[in-house]
Amino acid sequence: MKALCYHGKEDVRIDNVPDPKIEDPRDVIIKVTSTAICGSDLHIYGDLMPTMKDGDILGHEFMGEVVELGKDVKKLKKGDRVVVPFTIACGNCDYCDDHKYSLCDNSNPNEELCRENLGHSISGLFGFSHMLGGFSGGQAEYVRIPYADFGPIKVPDSLSDEQSLFLSDIFPTGYMGAENADIKQGDTVAIWGCGPVGQFAIQSAWMLGAKRVIAIDVIKERLDMAEKHSKAEVIRTVDADEVYAKLMEMTGGKGPDCCIDAVGAEAHGTEGFNKDLDKAQPNALAQIFKSCKKGGNVSIPGVYVGEVDGLPMGIAMNKSLNLKMGQTHMQHYLDPLLKKVEEGKIDPSFIITHRMKLSEAPEAYKKFRNKEDGCVKVVLTP
Repeated sequence: MKALCYHGKEDVRIDNVPDPKIEDPRDVIIKVTSTAICGSDLHIYGDLMPTMKDGDILGHEFMGEVVELGKDVKKLKKGDRVVVPFTIACGNCDYCDDHKYSLCDNSNPNEELCRENLGHSISGLFGFSHMLGGFSGGQAEYVRIPYADFGPIKVPDSLSDEQSLFLSDIFPTGYMGAENADIKQGDTVAIWGCGPVGQFAIQSAWMLGAKRVIAIDVIKERLDMAEKHSKAEVIRTVDADEVYAKLMEMTGGKGPDCCIDAVGAEAHGTEGFNKDLDKAQPNALAQIFKSCKKGGNVSIPGVYVGEVDGLPMGIAMNKSLNLKMGQTHMQHYLDPLLKKVEEGKIDPSFIITHRMKLSEAPEAYKKFRNKEDGCVKVVLTP
């Protein structure tokens, strides 16, 4: 089959690789019908993710059709259309029982390697590094799905791939980011970063009762989407002094009730919040700590890949800020968010700006990374 493979910094290629096979009776194989490039894929593209190997298959946002089943799979059948969460969870460990699926004890076969890097093992992830399991990703024609009875969810025929695909990551990630901000009815929510996760965090903040949502970025096409589609107020600068002054003006000196960092280790081109990605300068988090109201809530769905230099923890401590962060507990959100799509409360396809073939993936990565041609989100089809 054809798949997009990693070959080092800024070097991804479409290779011919062996088709996946059933390796465990709980596996299924799916034929990929749609896949997408995520901002965190750019961390791999920029060679910021440790324990990658030459030839690794990338991609963790994908969906498709079940074409082969292991003998112990009960909930799926051949021909089912499914969307696949990027976190792999067993469904029966202590963390899964507690609905903290991205912390699953059993789905990462490279537990010791993960411990060396993180101190503990977390769940396996599709299309990421070997410390996170080394699982082949979905920017390919076919993918093996472990623990298939606990993960993939069936997509009704009434929904298109484009309406369903982002249940694989960015819609639940934006939603959990908003939920972690503990938004109350009437709150003012400020969101740093208007990329795909930021866009879904805006949408989710409204769903959770926000009275005002303020979006902060410097990229025109992302701000225009936040303002025109998601009805957010926008701040079109990332200069720390200007952002702080504007937020104080907009909130009568109080600051936002809830702040969301949808930036993380920014890996998109030269514009944005962070420049030094090896030890990220925490420009977004520093602005959040200074701007958030006293006793306010800070949520961090943005991905960080290493150390963070100069983080002003004294501000957060002295202002009694509440911090919550983490990889998305995907399986917790799939059914309720699918229902929101089915009910017409959101059409996630609004985020798509570019549609390309899998064979064009190397070009698509460059376009997305460099923000060429107003690129916010790319969907690839094999």
